[in-house]
Amino acid sequence: MADGIPSAAPAVDPRSGFCSETKTFHSLRRPVPLPPDSVPLNAASFSLSLIPSPLPDQPAIIDAATGASVSYPDLLARIRNLASALRSRAGLSRGHVAFLISPPELDIPVLYFALLSIGAIVSPANPLSTPAEIAHQIRLSNPFVAFATAATASKLPPHIPTILLDSPRFQSFFDPNPAPLPPVEMQQSDTAAILYSSGTTGRVKGVALSHRNFVALIASYHTAAKEAEAEEVEAWPRVTLFTVPLFHVFGYFMVLREVALGDTVVLMERFDFSAMLAAVERYRVSIMPVSPPLVLAMAKSDAVVGRDLSSLKVLGCGGAPLGREVSESFAARFPSVEIVQGYGLTESSGGIAGTNDQEENRRYGSTGRIAANTEAKIVDPTTGESLGPGQRGELWVRGPTIMKGYVGDAEATTSTLDPEGWLKTGDLCYFDHDGFLYIVDRLKELIKYKAYQVPPAELEQILHSHPKIIDAAVVPYPDEEAGQIPLAFVVRQPGSTITEEEVIDFVRKQVAPYKKVRRAVFVSSIPKSPAGKILRRELINALSLAKSKL
Repeated sequence: MADGIPSAAPAVDPRSGFCSETKTFHSLRRPVPLPPDSVPLNAASFSLSLIPSPLPDQPAIIDAATGASVSYPDLLARIRNLASALRSRAGLSRGHVAFLISPPELDIPVLYFALLSIGAIVSPANPLSTPAEIAHQIRLSNPFVAFATAATASKLPPHIPTILLDSPRFQSFFDPNPAPLPPVEMQQSDTAAILYSSGTTGRVKGVALSHRNFVALIASYHTAAKEAEAEEVEAWPRVTLFTVPLFHVFGYFMVLREVALGDTVVLMERFDFSAMLAAVERYRVSIMPVSPPLVLAMAKSDAVVGRDLSSLKVLGCGGAPLGREVSESFAARFPSVEIVQGYGLTESSGGIAGTNDQEENRRYGSTGRIAANTEAKIVDPTTGESLGPGQRGELWVRGPTIMKGYVGDAEATTSTLDPEGWLKTGDLCYFDHDGFLYIVDRLKELIKYKAYQVPPAELEQILHSHPKIIDAAVVPYPDEEAGQIPLAFVVRQPGSTITEEEVIDFVRKQVAPYKKVRRAVFVSSIPKSPAGKILRRELINALSLAKSKL
């Protein structure tokens, strides 16, 4: 495979993409041409080079709360001026790590582009993280400087030089007459970002992603968007409301993508469901990247009643599996809104698979077909044998968007990336005979009931379909005879009096006997990561408290 594009293989099934000789699934998408990897190029300049000409006359970025905006000409000028000041006045240069801890605001995308353009490594963190969590991330990334706000700076260790984003000093960096400096020479193989894995199954890791990773990802999205645009019968303004955090890989690559497409980005400083609905109305939002819990809320919440959401055309859903029941409930309520499914990991720069037209979007339960320039395997986690369509195993992927490795953790890198470049995702998956990928669950989260493996996500999707349940999570509960049994944490709909017995009976009627939920605990909310993944470890840690109630 050269440059992530699979070579011709006569044994590849054109329907599924499966090669019977190599036991590998090839992408059914048309290959996307990429710049030669020997050409000096960075992710920022590549994305900016794709902006339509003449520059879009719609805003580039809008603050949802205040309405303040930045035009495309202003965006380019601010990036150029800030990049110069970061070099001449802050001393940043190629290879320096810049740690960011800030809520999303107008200057964050500008800062991302400016840092990338000078070869600095962008390393954003969740502003809600604790000082101990921040200290761990800083030990991994070893930053040269940190960017924070007056409200978040106290979480940083005192030895890290810090620039406050809400200070006069930072604002002075946008001097319209920057000092002339020679261009920065960098390679596509240089690290562009250190993003932090969600840590749902262990301690957070720092994922090193290269400029090449993002060039390949943005090229793929740009090509797909232009193909869709050419086929679009009715054009509509592309205004994207970010409900996903900018420090997460989903939000990070979406910033690069939206600017490359010339779209308008609407930012929310903190997510609030009612404020989100108001922003859709006010700014006539047409696109939203979302996580499954938000799709569920829109499908079930009464707060959407009476809102003018007619501008909404597309939800790009990722971060966790989206069940058929939730998809169908959403479609019944919003028949004119398409849900584009996607699947990826921080370790894959966010892009592995997705749907790209109405027919594919109706493949409820699937995350779509693997992306252009990408190939995959389904590997039996016990025997290591590569499997074919319809067979379940661990998903391995390879292509130009796969990470360089984990910073400061060679052991984790070696166990996750094999010598041939395959990324072991840790997800139990299968491909159907049409090449569509289905995520069953995380391998580490499967419940071991006697000799059977029970996927929590399957049971959660069933629980989500109950009209009296607003949210649910399933975890293993210790059992002397069976080893583990499925236990459900359930959030009732307001006013509902559904009982534990009713919950158990509802699931029992829809699954094989070994998959039955055998305990249920009612809670006010389900803990989730910023990307919408259930934090099962927190629930499992709470089982000792729940045990006394069972």
